[in-house]
Amino acid sequence: MAEVLLFHHAMGQTDGFHAFADVLRQAGHTVHTPDLFDGRTFASIEDGMAHVEHLGFLNFIDEGTAAAEDLPDELVYIGFSLGVVPAQKLAQTRPGALGAVLCYSFVPAGEFGSWPEGLPAQVHGMDADPYFTEEGDLENAREVIAAGAPVELFLYPGDQHYFADSSLPSYDPEAAELLTARVLAFLADR
Repeated sequence: MAEVLLFHHAMGQTDGFHAFADVLRQAGHTVHTPDLFDGRTFASIEDGMAHVEHLGFLNFIDEGTAAAEDLPDELVYIGFSLGVVPAQKLAQTRPGALGAVLCYSFVPAGEFGSWPEGLPAQVHGMDADPYFTEEGDLENAREVIAAGAPVELFLYPGDQHYFADSSLPSYDPEAAELLTARVLAFLADR
């Protein structure tokens, strides 16, 4: 079974975030869920991002990467949207990474050096999500794949950003079920 470091999105650790972590745990994986908002949740992406800006974006990234300090090197890093930033940074820069699952976002690999040779990853997003398709995330993922990285890109029909969070109006049960099955299959190979 895999050991996972799972990062929340800009709305914080919602009930849907916890439900996803519990599904992974029920499958036998060890899942660490650092709360980078100290228990706060937000009603919208904009409110959450305003909180991050208040704290300082670099501080958020630093706190996320610090969450791995006392954990084993052999981790799978999973991030949802904003949580992709520390997850991807750790996957690309921390020795021993077993893989990454990046949901709704993908940072240009060059932000953290280069994509490590052989590092497997999954990227999940909706094909009409403006955050994912119009802000460069989809193109960033495609560039890494075109360069030969073992990264799988999964596009789902729809325009929702947090489509796998069962506690939010953006939840898409069919897409979320498929994303979850794919993540569980990925973790089973680690």
